[in-house]
Amino acid sequence: MKNNNTVVSTLYLFILWLVILVMTPLFSPAQIQIQRSQPSQNARQIDEDERLASEYYRNKEYDKAAELYEKLYRKNPTHYYYTFYLYCLLQLEDYSEAVKLTDKQIKRYPGQLKFLVDKGYVYTQMGDTRNADKTFNEALEQLPANQALISELANSFYLRGQMDKAIAAYKHGRELLKGAYGFHIELANLYKLGGNYNEMTDELLDEAGENPSSLTRIQNQLQSMMYDDEEGTFTDYLWTSLLRRSQKDPDNIEYSELLMWLSIQQRDFGFALVQAKSIDRRYNEDGSRVFDLGRICLNNKDYVTASEAFSYVMSKGKDNLYYLPGLIGLLKSKYLKVTNGLGYDEQELLILEKDYEEAMATFGKYPETIELMKDLAHIRAFYLGKLNEAVQTLQEAIVIPGAPPVQVAECKTELGDIYLFMGEVWEATLLYSQVEKAFKNDPVGHEARLKNAKLTFYIGEFEWAKAQLDVLKAATSKLIANDAMQLSLLIGDNKDADSSTIGLTYYARADLLLYQNKPDLALQTLDSIYQVNLFHPLFDDILMKKAEIMMSKGEYNQADSLLDHLVKNFGYDILADDALYKRARLQEEHFGNKALAMELYQQILLNYPGSLFTVEARRKYRELRGDDI
Repeated sequence: MKNNNTVVSTLYLFILWLVILVMTPLFSPAQIQIQRSQPSQNARQIDEDERLASEYYRNKEYDKAAELYEKLYRKNPTHYYYTFYLYCLLQLEDYSEAVKLTDKQIKRYPGQLKFLVDKGYVYTQMGDTRNADKTFNEALEQLPANQALISELANSFYLRGQMDKAIAAYKHGRELLKGAYGFHIELANLYKLGGNYNEMTDELLDEAGENPSSLTRIQNQLQSMMYDDEEGTFTDYLWTSLLRRSQKDPDNIEYSELLMWLSIQQRDFGFALVQAKSIDRRYNEDGSRVFDLGRICLNNKDYVTASEAFSYVMSKGKDNLYYLPGLIGLLKSKYLKVTNGLGYDEQELLILEKDYEEAMATFGKYPETIELMKDLAHIRAFYLGKLNEAVQTLQEAIVIPGAPPVQVAECKTELGDIYLFMGEVWEATLLYSQVEKAFKNDPVGHEARLKNAKLTFYIGEFEWAKAQLDVLKAATSKLIANDAMQLSLLIGDNKDADSSTIGLTYYARADLLLYQNKPDLALQTLDSIYQVNLFHPLFDDILMKKAEIMMSKGEYNQADSLLDHLVKNFGYDILADDALYKRARLQEEHFGNKALAMELYQQILLNYPGSLFTVEARRKYRELRGDDI
């Protein structure tokens, strides 16, 4: 038994050894290495073919590139190889092979309609418009009710230069989706590219009516178009379309909001107010929309419409949240209307002062009424000569418990203005510096810094003033930055020939006298520059300043003559467009000479297209011409 077991064991070991001996060559290291290297060699060959094909294509050796791309495509029919192989065939005008290639793709990917577009494109390259149109229509007919696939087909048409078919794809897709998605933005973009601005406008307005959340985006697109609409044709169509839609669908608030927005863009604040009040009443709002419009009117110097807006807000009653802000806005509108005209009536200001005093008596001296106190102080100091009362009003405002720091800073700045008006230079600069230090990166701090720079300009510290002004050129407020830049240029460009500052010193002193409401002394000081200089680069600035003084005194004929002299003799200078605009306004508003006003506005448009006054000059010109704006 033992011997039998031994024999079996020996036989088992022999068989095992034989199996290993036979199998070993199948798994030898050399063969394993060959098997592993085969795919690597194939990959390297593909990379090399692709590199060569790309190089041939770039060098416009399309026959060689086509041969390699065909080889690559047969091995691996990716979209990349297909596309470049197709481009090569088209360059070689091998249209029959190109059609066969697109047919292969259509058969391989039956749901991807872009390959039908490729086939149609091949026919267009052949000049076979009948088959091209037939193939494009076939793609449209197979279009499913799927938003992504509709967009894909439209994009394919667009990329092949088939704008009309791309539009047709979106329109057909809109029908298939049955209102689920309208492709309005996509169609608007295509119409814009094709120069069909009326159709573009219609699609954008359809989108606004169906999707209120898109209103801001649509306003941005419309505003961009209006910016380039010099003739006003686009804006006219937009205006007409919105009016028609708002009348046809009065319950659609988006059209009313767009009408109000467009009115504001066109500075037709009266119509904007009509829309704002209509929306407020229809939806039983709290007056906030009308109040915001009133603030816009204030900033744009339409004080009449601003007063109407604030009066409407107040009509909602004293319990309304916007009653006191409306009252403050109404009083501000009234005093700005009186003081921003070509002249002002002191009796009107005395009546207005009483209105402010009544408001203060009614609402008291609290954080909510600080703006009233600041405006009242300004009227008293700069127009009624009640300097001590003005100072006292502001000093009381500054110490009101719980007053917002920004409003306190604004009152301090106003108080600094009054001290400067009184000739208390150091008191003024102390207050400006306090505000500037406390609000370094805030507009109220930038304004205080600008006023401090002007103060140092007034007292002849020109280098220091210019250094501060150069910093303010980067201020976030465009108005502050522009003022800083203009004064910096004035200082830098108007030193005397010998680098002295005699002329500039006289000019700065005159500017301060004008600020302090001493126009006759300011005129005498400006005239003294002529006595010490036969010519000075400040002469155009002197003419402008003298014109401003004459307007403040109500001597409009002399002001007009000075502005005319400036334009004729210094038409190349930076102030020429400003002088034209001021003269146009004089002719329109004081002399009533609309024809000459139109001519002056037109000169701005033709001779100074980059002027800051261009937009307003164009609006004024069209208004005087009788255009419906």
